[in-house]
Amino acid sequence: MFIGCGTALVTPFTADRSLDESALRNLVRRQIEEGINFLVPCGTTGESPTLERSEHLRVVEIVLEEAKGIVPVVAGAGGYNTAEVIDLARELEVMGADGILSVTPYYNKPTQEGLYQHYKAIASSMRLPIVVYSVQSRTGINVEPSTLKRLSEIDTIVGVKEASGNISQMARVIQEVPAKFAVLSGDDSVTLPLIALGGKGLISVVSNQIPGGMTQLTQLCLQGDFAGARALQRKYLPLMEVNFVESNPGPVKAAMARMGLLQPVWRLPMCPPSPSSMSKIDAVLADLGMLPGRSAHAAD
Repeated sequence: MFIGCGTALVTPFTADRSLDESALRNLVRRQIEEGINFLVPCGTTGESPTLERSEHLRVVEIVLEEAKGIVPVVAGAGGYNTAEVIDLARELEVMGADGILSVTPYYNKPTQEGLYQHYKAIASSMRLPIVVYSVQSRTGINVEPSTLKRLSEIDTIVGVKEASGNISQMARVIQEVPAKFAVLSGDDSVTLPLIALGGKGLISVVSNQIPGGMTQLTQLCLQGDFAGARALQRKYLPLMEVNFVESNPGPVKAAMARMGLLQPVWRLPMCPPSPSSMSKIDAVLADLGMLPGRSAHAAD
């Protein structure tokens, strides 16, 4: 279910910072038309910490309506209060989500045993498949390979979005967990080496902009065509990198606004990228021919 390229969907807002339902539907349709393998609404790329519970559920509802069972929907449900995460996850299960992506508790920095008990409690509360999201740079806590090995023994914990940035750790995770456990990249730029090590795909930021391109890169890797994948990696690496010239999802939403896909609106404490960052974003988009009315300067 969670093999290939999944998009960590941004959440579009209108000028008054309310949910832009029309833009969201268009984004989901575009993802499906370009062949994305699964969708991940209401993760941290979707600015989930700033969404009210009703908005969170509405975003997932819209994505499910548009996906129509064509692609799986893995809804975000994470946080530092285990009881609240369980409550949200149960609601998402009733709505018909195909799974949840659950970021590690942030700020309170639980021990490895605390992490294990946190995810075990979520798994015990429902039947949906769970993908653990490990991103120490954002949460302050790492899910160690030994902990993932323990978690993989729980039937409904089926994968990890590994965003440690540590290739050695990723290799160790793949060594420790069963072959059926999906180790997914949480960083676009290391998708190729992670799959070469035995990973199953990624949950992507850049596929918000190029769902077809990033799905193709991922599938080439899974098929063992690393020469073809490297060509796409070279082409799209500048876009992968500029998406993090400032904190995500600032740059990716700014770029998507330039592409005419949504309005350039964030909720505080997120704010628009600086002028110097926008210049870098615009330069990459222009080189790739991704601005309306502009042809690519970069080789295909």
